Amino acid sequence: MSQSLRPVRRVVIAGGGTAGWMAAAALTRTLGKVLDITLVESDDIGTVGVGEATIPSLAQFHRLIDIDERAFMKATSATFKLGISFEHWRARGQHYMHAFGATGTDHWTAGFHHFWHKGRAAGVAGDYGDYSLEHQAARALRFGHLPDDGLVYAYHLDAGRYARYLRRYAEHFGIERVEGKIAAVERDPASGDVAALALDSGRRLEADLFLDCTGFRSLLLGQTMGVPYDDWSQWLFNDSAIAVQTASVGPAVPYTRAIAHDWGWQWRIPLQHRTGNGIVYASRYADDATARAALLANLEGEVLTEPRVIRFTPGQRRQVWAGNVIGLGLASGFLEPIESTSIHLIQRTIVRLLQLFPGAGIRPAMVEEFNSQAAEDIRTIRDFIILHYKVTERDDTPYWRAARDMAVPDALQHRIDLFGGAGQVFRHQNELFSENSWVQVMLGQGLMPCAHHPTADVMGATELAAFLADIRTGIGDTVAKLPGHQAYVERHFQSDTP
Repeated sequence: MSQSLRPVRRVVIAGGGTAGWMAAAALTRTLGKVLDITLVESDDIGTVGVGEATIPSLAQFHRLIDIDERAFMKATSATFKLGISFEHWRARGQHYMHAFGATGTDHWTAGFHHFWHKGRAAGVAGDYGDYSLEHQAARALRFGHLPDDGLVYAYHLDAGRYARYLRRYAEHFGIERVEGKIAAVERDPASGDVAALALDSGRRLEADLFLDCTGFRSLLLGQTMGVPYDDWSQWLFNDSAIAVQTASVGPAVPYTRAIAHDWGWQWRIPLQHRTGNGIVYASRYADDATARAALLANLEGEVLTEPRVIRFTPGQRRQVWAGNVIGLGLASGFLEPIESTSIHLIQRTIVRLLQLFPGAGIRPAMVEEFNSQAAEDIRTIRDFIILHYKVTERDDTPYWRAARDMAVPDALQHRIDLFGGAGQVFRHQNELFSENSWVQVMLGQGLMPCAHHPTADVMGATELAAFLADIRTGIGDTVAKLPGHQAYVERHFQSDTP
């Protein structure tokens, strides 16, 4: 039997952090009774661990592996997130929100934005966000669990506490954690697969499948298996970040703030016990001292940690699965944190692995399908992120002018042309962002369609005005009944630890 067709019974996860412990939790919860799963990490090796904003798919992931929301939120000092507030992205002084969930009511032939577009021209429609429940709840600083998942949400969380929580969860289901540093990676001379990890303690960890969670080092997938890295910095200029934590100064808002600067943008993420802050920037347009000064000048609350600089190259490994190695998280690639997709991509890789798990052996068709799906995931997310920079009215700095004027991938340009012409937008296969996400960002960034779908013309002016007013009234009534976000978290989910 060839190496590649040996049954997979032993799995080693190289590295901890969010990626490693998410994988450990999911694998032990679902396949722990039939697999021997080991995670190796060193307390001496830090993790990036600044990605504290998530998207709604994390709640779905937790449901899949039976993680209790209340226990998770208490353990991670989490708050709720209903969207992202984009400030100064379209132009200085212009703000919009990319909210979760749906906006308005669609017709099967045309999205709600076509009806809104007609109403806007007729003077009977408000802002697009007026017709989004999540948007209005976020602006009102309200939150509550509604029947039938009526309010779509994600979380703000403490990434370090999240990894520790998942570790306890995985250990409950029997994972073995090994403390140690990887001194060498041994390869099978016949197949080229990874055979074992040699630790600095002298211990060897053999396995049939290895998950690379070693961060930007990409020790197994990049360094050992030699999978090339595709650099996307021609579209995504940002390559540096500085992160810092501050004390909370007021009620936690149920949304992430993304505040544009002259050469990047700043995040503000409210947790129960503190606020996560950071600035993302392009080193060709701003040096570290400039970015650090801008960050520290735009903080609220006492600074709790020393600002930490993080370097990255936006891009992706050409294959996520090579031989018997699968890369997760930063080991497989990184875009930037603007739409909080990093944890989602970890989750998608884990779910895909579970769906395509090579119990009877690793076969080429399986690896090909896995890599094809992963490539499509990251490409559509990449294009959605590029959209935030390409479609802008800002021309006040070299950074924004370069972003506005750059040539973008053909698939993204097609989406921009399709929407700008007649408001058409389509979701392809299982891509992450819905039609409504694309609409919110394109409208928010200043791209207004030249026309709307004729279905919107079926309604007369009076009927259209009533249709739009009814949606706004219903949303307003619902939001008014929701409790304040801060009070809701304190009542049901407050952390037991400071």
